[in-house]
This record gives sequence, structure tokens and C-alpha cells, in this order.
Amino acid sequence: MSDSAQQPLPQAWVWRGKMVALGVLAGFWVPSLLTYGYLCWGQGLEEEEGPQGAHVGERAEASTTATSQPHLIFILADDQGFRDVGYHGSEIKTPTLDKLAAEGVKLENYYVQPICTPSRSQFITGKYQIHTGLQHSIIRPTQPNCLPLDKATLPQKLKEVGYSTHMVGKWHLGFYRKECMPTKRGFDTFFGSLLGSGDYYTHYKCDSPGMCGYDLYENDNAAWDYDNGIYSTQMYTQRAQQILASHDPTKPVFLYIAYQAVHSPLQAPGRYFEQYRSIININRRRYAAMLSCLDEAINNVTLALKKYGFYNNSIIIYSSDNGGQPTAGGSNWPLRGSKGTYWEGGIRAVGFVHSPLLKNKGTVCKELVHITDWYPTLISLAEGQIDEDIQLDGYDVWETISEGLRSPRVDILHNIDPIYTKAKNGSWATGYGIWNTAIQSAIRVQHWKLLTGNPGYSDWVPPQSFSNLGPNRWHNERITLSTGKSIWLFNITADPYERVDLSSRYPGIVKKLLRRLSQFNKTAVPVRYPPKDPRSNPGLNGGVWGPWYKEEKKKKKKKTSKTKEKKKKKTKANSRTQPRIRSSANCHSDASSGKSF
Repeated sequence: MSDSAQQPLPQAWVWRGKMVALGVLAGFWVPSLLTYGYLCWGQGLEEEEGPQGAHVGERAEASTTATSQPHLIFILADDQGFRDVGYHGSEIKTPTLDKLAAEGVKLENYYVQPICTPSRSQFITGKYQIHTGLQHSIIRPTQPNCLPLDKATLPQKLKEVGYSTHMVGKWHLGFYRKECMPTKRGFDTFFGSLLGSGDYYTHYKCDSPGMCGYDLYENDNAAWDYDNGIYSTQMYTQRAQQILASHDPTKPVFLYIAYQAVHSPLQAPGRYFEQYRSIININRRRYAAMLSCLDEAINNVTLALKKYGFYNNSIIIYSSDNGGQPTAGGSNWPLRGSKGTYWEGGIRAVGFVHSPLLKNKGTVCKELVHITDWYPTLISLAEGQIDEDIQLDGYDVWETISEGLRSPRVDILHNIDPIYTKAKNGSWATGYGIWNTAIQSAIRVQHWKLLTGNPGYSDWVPPQSFSNLGPNRWHNERITLSTGKSIWLFNITADPYERVDLSSRYPGIVKKLLRRLSQFNKTAVPVRYPPKDPRSNPGLNGGVWGPWYKEEKKKKKKKTSKTKEKKKKKTKANSRTQPRIRSSANCHSDASSGKSF
């Protein structure tokens, strides 16, 4: 079958080591070393849609900037691997991303979460997963779960200071109640999907046999009128263009475009395959076509910003939501691991900022930046206010990005997941009585990174190393974790590829990071991962994935005599209370575990 047929620590820690160059690692080349970071050793702690030919560089039309507040455009790609952009050495052509990044600021020490929901929740709340209850897996279509309703979202804060807020694309932050929908969480308009994935053309998704439904929404209703077989990347771009065409550029706008691409299923319009016939791995070829289409889409969004007078006062942020999945065509080479893991390949992301408002354009930022940082950064740029009593995990990093100043961030809690599959040989003893290393967790403090428990698939996977039939031929560097291993320590600045475990060499540093983990864990809220609710079946909701949760009706109790009760039964049977809305601001919570991602 042809490819085209596939359509339908609170105090700072002192760095005292000396930088010493390493030799070139086996299988790597000099350009990759320059691209992916300095190779050095040292101690970070003391021991203890338009035509293909359109160009983003076309002259912008004059714009009126009546507002001092910038237009904020946040573009989130789905499952794009760290390797999968031209300026990281990819064979996939991404001229738009390359040009925008080259003229802006490339973020080369930028981190997200390893799977979809966590990254999106941290972007929109500025809080770690342990502070929203979403520290385990993703929000699944059949779960009565969503982003906690008591957390002020980024669009809500922007609306407070006069922004129009629009979302196009993938939500994946829960929808079981109407209060969980994007339009109830701060967006003036929403056009896109509620689930984590689905067919790019039909917009249908089956979560399991017999649990299938339509997943394309306009605001709060199923967008049946848009069921025209249009590829979602192109359809979302058209909607973004329409929003810009109809908005007054003298008034601030926040546009969040969360593309479905390049998440599986691997589908793309036929014409994008032609330039990748030389790629033997069919999944990689399809993935490349999808990414080329995405690159063109971002070109068209940029052209619309210029055409309609937004560009000169705009800030464009580009990010992937997690690392790539090699079995689905993605590549994080030469980073270790993949999507769903806490190795660098799962959490280090492609990211850049492009804006005429940047002071230092055409630069590379190697300061530590995390996806939670966008929340306070964008609110500050929008001249908004963050309540002093709100404990954010993000930092305002605009001066770091725009002016090259040091980042206020010195650490990142990648996550603590107490219900993920426990490491068989993990224990409190292994964690020096400070931490149970059976628990999956990961933390970065300056140059040091510590992992405990089961961090996930740990290979280094070069592009196209998987066969067309799946992962039946492995790269010869495949690592089988040694028996009893449940803790790792790396100097990420010196060893960005995580090849040399230093946990036995520096036990003092291990203990310090374990204590930091323990401190974070004391602030964690219970995990929210409820069991499947059969009422979620689209077959009970007109064939559409959408809000299904309603309060159970209860019998109304009356303090009356038996005689009065009998008389009442003759006139009115089984009096019941009317359905009522939960008074709690939180979504339904259940700490029971389910199938892990």
C-alpha cells in the first residue's frame, strides 16, 4: 500500500569543577557535540497552509500597536523528537522552524514532561504535577478526571488584563464535566479535539472495542459541520488564520495552537511524501511527511501574523510537549530514552522564541528553562498580576531569554509518581534511608540529575533503527539495566547523553538530591487517577466524546407519619431531588491506580 493511502534546592548550589573536554563519543560527530551541549566534567555540588514556496521572511505589513501588551502565540507540537528539527541535524526538512529559531532564541536546555497531559497541565497552570494530582500517566477518555477546577489557568489570568483568548487543537486536560471544557477554563473560543489522539481526517477515536466516537469540537459542541475529511494540521491552521483575520490587532490576543501532529496515527497528505522516498523505514517516512506539513502550517500562521498586523508586537513560542517515540517514527538521537521516560530523550524538548521584541536575537540560550515557566513569564509580559499566595513552580524567564541573563531556575522536579510500577529492587536502604528508590522519580539540580525507580525504556535509538515491522532489530548499544539498579546520577552538562552513571562515585550528592526529592514530596497532593466510568461511552452521548458526568439522583427523605407518607405516594411517586452541581471546586478524585502509560 502506498503512503498516500494512509490518509483515511532553594539555595543555590555552587559549581566548582573545571570544564574538561571529552573525546568524541562513539558514533557521534563534531556538529552534534556543538548542537547538543558542552561536553565537560566537574562537580556541581560539594561532596556530602499556503504554497510550499512561501517564506516567513516576507516583508510584514504595517501594524498598529495601540496596546503595550504583546500578542502571545504559543505553538505546541505533539511528540516531536529532540532530533527532529533541521537545526538539530535531522534529515527531515523544517525550513520554517529553522528560520524562526535562527532569527530568535533557541532554547537548548529546555525541559517538558515525558507525556501529553502533564506537559499541557504544567504549561497552563505553572505548577508541577505533584501539585495538581496529575503525576500519574495521562487523563484517559473514560476517566472522570480533569485539570483541577480550583487552579487559575493562564488564559483566565490573561483575560483579567484584557486579552482575547483562543485555543485551536488538542486539549487533553479532561472533559468529563462541562466545567472542565476549554471554554470554561479561560478560552473565549475553542476549536479542536478533547482527547489525546485520533484520526487526522475523520476525527474519530476508539479507546477500546466498542468505545468509539467523534472528537472534533467548536466551543462546547461537536463540530459536525467540519467533518469534511480535512487533514487536522491544515484545518487547525485555517482556523488560526481566521481568528487573526477577524481580530483587531490593536487589542491583545493570546492564541494557543496545540497541533495534533506528529502524534500517531501516522497520516499525512500524499504530496508531502515525495521528498522522503529515500527513507527506508516506512514509519520514519510517514513521520517526516507529517512534520513537513506541520512546518508549512507554521509558516502560514507566521504569514497571517504579518498580513493582519500582529507580527511586530508579537511573541511566538514554539515547543514540543514531550520526546519522540521511535516506534512511531520519532528520533531523540543522540539523547537517551524516548517518550514516556525520564531519560533526556523523553523530557528535553525542541523549543525556541521568535519575536521582534527580543533584545538579543539570533542567539542560543543554554540556561535552564522548564515548561512551567511560561505561565509567570507570559502573565508578566501581559502586564498581569500573580497573587502572592499562589505557590507557582514556574519562574519568569523573559530576561533570561531576551537579554541573556542567568536563569532564576536552579532545579526542576521532573516528577514523583507514587503509583507507577515499582522498581523490584528499590528500597529505603538503597536510598540511604532518605527515599524509597522503588518509586519512580527524577530531579535536576543545576548540572546534576538523579533518577530513582523505573525511569522507563533506556536505549539510545538512532533514526530509522526500527524496522518497518516494529522493534525487532535493536541498536547494538541497547542496555539491559543491571539487577538491583534503582538509582542513577548524571552530570547532564558534562554528559548530556547519560552514558556514565556517577551514583556510586558521588554518594554525598546523591543524598542531597534525595533530600530535595523528599522536600518536594511533602508538598504533593494525592494522585488523581480514577477508574473507568462506563457512562463515558460515546454511544450513550450521540456518538460523540464529551461531558457525561451527572450527579446521582437520591431519594428525598421526609419526616412525616406513615399515614401522610401513604397519601403522598398516591399523588406523587418516589419524590427525588433534582440533579445538582458539585459544590467542590475540584474534579472527581480517586487515587486508585490503573494501567500505566
